[in-house]
Amino acid sequence: MIVAESKPLEAISAMLQRYEKVLAVGCGTCVTVCFAGGRKEVATLAASLRMKRGIEGKPLEVAEAFVQRQCEWEYIEPLAEQVKKYDAVLSLGCGVGVQTLAERFPGTRVLPALNTLFMGLPTEAGVWEERCQACGACVLDKTGGICPVSRCAKQLFNGPCGGSQNGVCEVDKSVPCAWHMIWERADALGMTDALMEIEPPKNWASSRDGGLRRMVRDDLRTPTEDGGNE
Repeated sequence: MIVAESKPLEAISAMLQRYEKVLAVGCGTCVTVCFAGGRKEVATLAASLRMKRGIEGKPLEVAEAFVQRQCEWEYIEPLAEQVKKYDAVLSLGCGVGVQTLAERFPGTRVLPALNTLFMGLPTEAGVWEERCQACGACVLDKTGGICPVSRCAKQLFNGPCGGSQNGVCEVDKSVPCAWHMIWERADALGMTDALMEIEPPKNWASSRDGGLRRMVRDDLRTPTEDGGNE
């Protein structure tokens, strides 16, 4: 899941200084799970903004809306008429949701209420930990399902660094060494021999560098009249 957190109220209020009517839009998937952009958070933020602006003597109308997913056209389409009534849209979605709204409604300013942090796992109540950096070349088959890209502080691919002691990362003593965990998992699965093979330098071409990344499944695309795909 994508993990996000709310921007400070002061920062959000500053973004809205020039506006008098705002539509706050929540999202029902990832940011609801991490308690950043669900219905409750939308209502709380809307009330806080109204109160703050009221105290400042600059009344702000904040309407509330909620969609199941901000990152897909069909889910935000029902907002089309509602958006026209407001000066700006305040998105309580991840960065993808903000951009989807902005692309669909180019005539309206869309502003982010959240900071998108990472793709992670809820390890306990109130705690989320990064598990994937979307590098585009997954090696989890070789490392027993533990990612060295996101979980090793130095992103090493051939075992732990010299600073790892007693299964703990030298960068942060509260963090277990990823390679210690990888070895223990491999031992339990009987695949330690595979870890003895030297992994070549990672090709980062499929990672973030290089601009927009895109995945295309031609078998799922709509055929065009000339026999191609849209």
